[in-house]
Amino acid sequence: MRADRLLSILLLLQSRGKLTTSQLSEMLEISERTVHRDMEALSAAGVPVLAERGREGGWRLSEGYRTQLTGMKPREIGALLLTADPVILDDLGIKEDYAAAARKLEAVNRTIGPESGFNLSGQVHIDGISWHPIDESVPYLTLLQQAMRECRSVRIQYGRQDEPKERLIDPLGLVAKRGIWYAVASCEGDHRTYRMSRIVHAEILEKHFQRPENFDLQAYWEQSTRDFRASLPRYPAELRIRDTALPELEKERYAVVTSSSPASEPRWICVQAEFQTFESARRIVLSFGPDVMVIAPSELRQEVAEAARAIAALYLTAEDRDT
Repeated sequence: MRADRLLSILLLLQSRGKLTTSQLSEMLEISERTVHRDMEALSAAGVPVLAERGREGGWRLSEGYRTQLTGMKPREIGALLLTADPVILDDLGIKEDYAAAARKLEAVNRTIGPESGFNLSGQVHIDGISWHPIDESVPYLTLLQQAMRECRSVRIQYGRQDEPKERLIDPLGLVAKRGIWYAVASCEGDHRTYRMSRIVHAEILEKHFQRPENFDLQAYWEQSTRDFRASLPRYPAELRIRDTALPELEKERYAVVTSSSPASEPRWICVQAEFQTFESARRIVLSFGPDVMVIAPSELRQEVAEAARAIAALYLTAEDRDT
């Protein structure tokens, strides 16, 4: 455990240049006294750790000293860090282990040089894994990635094949949402999202742009997703559902349970839910079979009842044919 911490200190100093005792204490979540003891241990092990006094002081390594993890290219490092999902890491209890690994890889990248690739994890965001292959052509994905890496503007033809619109964009990030690629870019002073399969043509320009220092791709995408969901149409309904089926309804992508309370019948729950449309409400309710009953609105209740009767009649007819 201590050996890992000493290596983390060494790599932090190597990548950051100079750090104070309080900074190291905060980064590694240890006491300042432990920092001093670890510095003594590094020095005793032959690592040239120097202490600078005064207001601008701190700990640093002797000029020219480097420790390296060899054999990795910057783009390989970026690829390793790209798909790390913070939620999954936290669920598995390895979030801190990942942070330590990231510090080590960052140090490796600094020793290799400023070659592009390491920042891939901040330029590409993976939002969910697609369980089914998506057959969408994205011929300009590599071009957009190059332009993003070189901070160069791109002229695109975007939209329907027969009448695309011309746009001049500064690409800031790429997002893969369940197998569908999107480009996040600055256009006319605003951040916008473009579906990659709808880019009819693209060309990199000689014009360079300044990437916003405070732009956070993941934060932008999450907020954009929330805004999009808030703008979707809503179809409210009152349901009665078996308690065992409620968790499945809560997992539905196109339904939101806004409130629930016990029903008068045992093991049943009264639910207020919001669907996107009448059609999606009908489809989802029917998928639950006898575990869900519509209370309101009457149009949905009537439509589901008619569909249920039609299904029953279909099976009855099939039984008559079989006999």
